[in-house]
Formats: sequence, structure tokens, C-alpha cells
Amino acid sequence: MFCVNSIETLIKYYDFFQKRKEQEKHNLKIATIFSYGVNEADKDAKGYINFEEDFDNYDLNIVAEGPSVTETEKSSIKINSHTREKLDEYIGHYNELFGTKFSTNNSESYYNYYNDISKKVKERKIDILLVVNMYLTGFDSKTLNTLYVDKNLKYHGLIQAYSRTNRILNEQKSQGNIMVFRNLKFATDQAITLFSNKEAIDVIIMKPYEEYVKKLNDAYIDLLMITPTVNSVNELKTEEDELEFIKAFREIIRVKNVATSFADFKWEDLAMHEQLFEDYKSKYLDLHDKVKTDRQKEKVSILEDVDFELELIHRDEINVAYILQLLIKLKANTKKDAAQTEKEIFNLLSSEVHLRSKRELIEKFIKENLPLLEDTDDIPEAFEKFWNEEQQKAFNDLVEEEKLSPQKTQSLIESYLYAEREPLRDEILELREGEKPSVLERKRIGERILGKIMGFVDKFINGMEKAA
Repeated sequence: MFCVNSIETLIKYYDFFQKRKEQEKHNLKIATIFSYGVNEADKDAKGYINFEEDFDNYDLNIVAEGPSVTETEKSSIKINSHTREKLDEYIGHYNELFGTKFSTNNSESYYNYYNDISKKVKERKIDILLVVNMYLTGFDSKTLNTLYVDKNLKYHGLIQAYSRTNRILNEQKSQGNIMVFRNLKFATDQAITLFSNKEAIDVIIMKPYEEYVKKLNDAYIDLLMITPTVNSVNELKTEEDELEFIKAFREIIRVKNVATSFADFKWEDLAMHEQLFEDYKSKYLDLHDKVKTDRQKEKVSILEDVDFELELIHRDEINVAYILQLLIKLKANTKKDAAQTEKEIFNLLSSEVHLRSKRELIEKFIKENLPLLEDTDDIPEAFEKFWNEEQQKAFNDLVEEEKLSPQKTQSLIESYLYAEREPLRDEILELREGEKPSVLERKRIGERILGKIMGFVDKFINGMEKAA
């Protein structure tokens, strides 16, 4: 979101962005909305208008000039006429972009336009939203992570505006970014002190980028004290040693997650280079897989209760569509380039959390199926056929090994995927055919079956949705 001090300024910004887009300098999706009433100026720098509450007070029609109109009102009418035309122009761009039919012709269409922008922002379909006052209060979007400010803000208005970015999405978005083009340091400290206390400034406002670089470098030194090399992770003798490594590397990914939210972030600033991070991450994930396997084998481990915080190293953009593109690239490449692409795929399968469970199958497809295909256009269909066959085979093995009802098991998996609620132990045990386990065995057998079902879902279903 980009908030500016007046409609006139907003128009200049929007026209600049639009001109650059027409020159193919960028491909950002820009949207805007503003009122064109007489009292749009924000002279008190309060920085907010609650559109939901104040909508009925907006004059959405240009008043016709009559005998009693004063010179000031004439000036306002002229300005409003211009800004309404510009807004209609900008709404036209929006309609072309999203296939909608909004306008300022009536209040209902204008209000629907406001609601549609809100929805598109939350869905991350708008890259930059230009505003003067609207959306700076009462608008919550977890996906909104950056506020650009080119206006004076103070007190309640400043806190409200800044708060648009601080809705936590997940572990990857632990804070918002504020990019200010005016000197608002004093106003920011003043507002935080007024609404919280002076000591809260250091808690609410993030430290400078350089401090997180230092923290990362310090955490890297701590890691080297435990595991001087990547291969030394394999030589850790006890689970206590493994736990120390897990905690040390987990601290690195925590701080890195914050550091990467800065536009200034560069791997060159760190003592630990990117490939080394990926190599250690692979070992970290190996330990996570080991704990998960031990749990399914009912083996007790002190690592069972460790939170690996895998959300911090998950990337949504790496999905089945991405893998298929790499497979097509692999098939199309020369022998020399193919070896590099194959290595790239295998490294990706090792370092991406949600692909590790799929690694063995994807490698099998590359080794056994890919050489038999002559046309790269056949790869998506062949991969889907291969995956479905392997999934069915694994499902049959699961229900046979655990003596489960195939129909009930399929229904439970579908319910889990729809509701995203992990099945209860009683629901799991109801899947078994024949003799039911004794009271003493229920917990052990229930957890074993649940682990296998969750492993099946993770391997064959999660992350395998087709790209739209």
C-alpha cells in the first residue's frame, strides 16, 4: 500500500506508474481509490478515513452549479469534476485488468469497487494500492506486508496506518515493512510513547538491518562450534548432540527470516554463504525426517517434542508445476546441460521441506520414465499417470498392511483434506476391519496408523496441486 498526502499527489504518482507500464518498464498491477468530495484534504495529518463508517456521508455526485453557488464552491466543483474523471479513468484500467465493470456512475458500483479492491489486496492480486486516506484504518489484510508513506502522519493516524502491515500471516511474515519518504522519526516515537510507553519503541520498531547481519554471523559461529563442517552433522554421536545442532541451526533460520524481509538483504553480507546454508539445511531436514520415521516405528526419542519450525524454510512457489518445468528443461537439454539440470533438481528435492517426501518417486520417474519419452509435451501427462499409479499402489499397501477398510480410509483422507482437521484416534481405529485392538494397544496402533496416513497425504497429495 502506498499512501500520499493528497489526491493531486496520488494522480501524479498513478500517471507516472501508468506511463512507465505503457513503456514496458514494469508489469505491476496498480490500483487506486479515493473520494472526490470537497473535504478530502487531510490537513490534520490524522491519516485516516473509515470508509465503511463514513460511506453515507460521501457526496458521489457532482453538484450542478446554480445561482447560489459561491466562488469557493465553484472551485471545488471544478476540482471534483477533474478528480472524478481521473478516477473513472483509473477504474477503467482496473476493469481491463480484472474483467470487471465498475464505475462512479452510482454509489452502489463505487462501493462494490471498494470491496473488490479489498478482496484483491487480500488475495495478493494487486501489487501496489495508491490511497490518500482510505484503507488506513479498519482494513485488515494478512498478506499486506509493506506500507510506503509520502504524507505527514501523527498520533492515532500514524499508529493506525502503520498497523495495516503488522497482521501476522505465518512464521515467514513476522512483521511489516514501512518505507517512509518523509522524516517521521520524531512523530513515530511520539505516537508509540503516547499509546504505549517510551521503552516500547525498541520492541515495536525493528532494529537496523546491520544488527540482524551481526546476529546471523554470531549464530553461524555458534553453529560451527557444534558442527564445523556439513559432514560433521553425520558424526554427531548422541541425540543430545543432534539436539544442540537443531537448536543452533534453528536460530539461524529464525534470524534469517527476519533479515530477508529487508530490501537490503544480500548473502554477500553474511559470513555464511547461501550454498553452505542450503547444505546445512539439508542435514537439518534429514534429522527431521529421522524423527518422523522413528515416531512411526514407535521408537522413543528426546527429539520428538522439538519444533523444527519448518514453516520458516518453506517456499510456496516450488510446486509440481515448477518441477514439471525443470523436467521439461532436463529432457530438452544437451547431455552436458542435462547433467547440471538433473543435479539442480536433486538438490531442490533435498532442500525443499515439502518435496523431500517425494524425492524418491521423482528420481524414479527421471531414471525410468523420462528416457522413454520423445516429446517434451508428453511429460506432464506421463508424470500425472506415473504419480497416480504410484499413489494407488501406496494406498493399497497401506490398507493391506494395517487391515483398513479402503472405502472408509479414502473417505477419512478426503474429510481431512477438506476440513484440515487431523483425525481423532477413535476415527482412525474405526478404519480397521476385523478384530479391534485392546485398550492397551489402542494408543500405540492408533498413532502408528495416523502417522502412515499423514505420511501418505504428505507424499502424494500435499504440494501436488496443478498450477492454474
